[in-house]
Amino acid sequence: MTSATSATSAIEIDLVSDTSTRPSRDMLARMMAAETGDEQRGEDPTVLRLCEQIAGLLGMEDALFLPSGTMCNQIAFLVHCRPGDEIIAAENAHVFGSEGAGASALAGAQFHTIATPSGIFDAAAVAAHIRAPRMRRPRSRVISVEQTTNRGGGAIWPVEELAAIVALAREHSLAAHMDGARLFNAVVAAKTPAKIFTAGFDSAWVDLSKGLGCPVGGVLAGSKDFIAEAWHWKHRLGGAMRQSGILAGAGLYALDHNVERLAEDHANARLFADIVRGLDGVTVSPENVVTNILFLELDERLEAAAIATALKEHGVRIGVEGPRRMRVVTHLDVTRDGVERAGRAFAETVQTMLG
Repeated sequence: MTSATSATSAIEIDLVSDTSTRPSRDMLARMMAAETGDEQRGEDPTVLRLCEQIAGLLGMEDALFLPSGTMCNQIAFLVHCRPGDEIIAAENAHVFGSEGAGASALAGAQFHTIATPSGIFDAAAVAAHIRAPRMRRPRSRVISVEQTTNRGGGAIWPVEELAAIVALAREHSLAAHMDGARLFNAVVAAKTPAKIFTAGFDSAWVDLSKGLGCPVGGVLAGSKDFIAEAWHWKHRLGGAMRQSGILAGAGLYALDHNVERLAEDHANARLFADIVRGLDGVTVSPENVVTNILFLELDERLEAAAIATALKEHGVRIGVEGPRRMRVVTHLDVTRDGVERAGRAFAETVQTMLG
């Protein structure tokens, strides 16, 4: 056994990300029983069923099963943009800071970012970033929003703000794209159907491998014409998965069993926040935790890396986002008891370090 494997196996409570989830026994059983066919020929019945369900939930005409959420975003930009175009997004958006500069490398598009700690901006901020037409300027082409906001601490975009942004996009002939990596977290927390959030958007996608607990995959949705063009990019980027019903089966299981239970993850995130709130040297952000993500801001006496190392001795892993910033993400593989243990371990570690 390698040291890396040993370190991983010693982690009992993993709060680094909801991508840490593993398929349950029942999900694996559904995967093994899934009907399969050649997905690239439109012959995999399980994939077709998954795409039909997601398209319906998002109020879209069609959908496409893809290996990852990053591929969903990048294919959307490849369809919407031409080289030299510009994408308007939050400065802390995943598409800008965590996808290997894919929009620039693949679509030849650049970002015009909006500074917003929550990851949420209003239509007025977008309007200020739309380029007036001029031959020597980049062309504003896409407005991209992230629901929920990752580095905004799981914040939920209000429906009214999304509608205003869609209206602005229409006014200026821009495409509106939703990175819906945690869209179902917003659906459950806000008690609002997904199609209400995505109304009017040209493209949107949902991740299966985060809070829904699947081992892989995302589903990109849009108009029939948009998805037809997205299929070309799926081939070009090596996204062909052939008999992928075995993976889509996990997605169908998740839609049946793992959506409403996201409320447990939200409650657990609030529980962790309550345990550590008030600790000397630590600030919980956001102040009101609404979904499954929260950040721990440390003062100058504490170092995130040192805390993370110490927590591993307790079998706990928490993400390090910077020298004095840590991220906690709850998910279905961490129980309420595990969250309580992690919160107490974090509190004890901080108190010990401060003497």
